[in-house]
Amino acid sequence: MSDESEIREVIQAYFDCMFESDSDKAYQAFHPHARITGYNRGQLQEMDVATFASFVGSKRPSAKEKGEAPMLEILSTHVAGDTAVARVRDVYLGRTFIDTLSFLKSDGRWQIYNKLFHVEG
Repeated sequence: MSDESEIREVIQAYFDCMFESDSDKAYQAFHPHARITGYNRGQLQEMDVATFASFVGSKRPSAKEKGEAPMLEILSTHVAGDTAVARVRDVYLGRTFIDTLSFLKSDGRWQIYNKLFHVEG
């Protein structure tokens, strides 16, 4: 499988963790040292993976269970050796986000090492 295909699978797992309120998928998608950072309602939010996984896992019923339509658009991906970056648009909790995801390939496995998010609406 190509690096790009593997990265797209990680992006899907990342989206699924939110859409399905599945904290285990968050731990699959993110490197243990990853950070999640962005502004939400004018306030800077910074989280580690455990905090993010707990947050998404607490959203019950999940968007999937509520019958909401999934919305994930991969806007771009760029691979450079064992690093990569992707920009995605997704809907989560009724809001549209633009996420910039930085990836690191470690021990042959791609994972998100950093997530910067911007709320579009």
